[in-house]
Amino acid sequence: MTLELTDDQALVLFEWLARLDERDAFPCEDEAEEQVLWLLHGQLEKVLAEPFRANYRELVEMARIRVKANQKAG
Repeated sequence: MTLELTDDQALVLFEWLARLDERDAFPCEDEAEEQVLWLLHGQLEKVLAEPFRANYRELVEMARIRVKANQKAG
């Protein structure tokens, strides 16, 4: 299976999953759902460089703006 996301979408998703992880608040009804979210978060962490950059928060905010702009334009 291949899942296609833009770089911005991947970064926004990664940040959301990271926040849920920090709060121990995965919105899951079943343990299997949580495991899948953890796996997805780990896969994103492997391919994204932004989480390791000093300006990570700024990069996330810019990605959010672009994702919202693309949604409105699309």
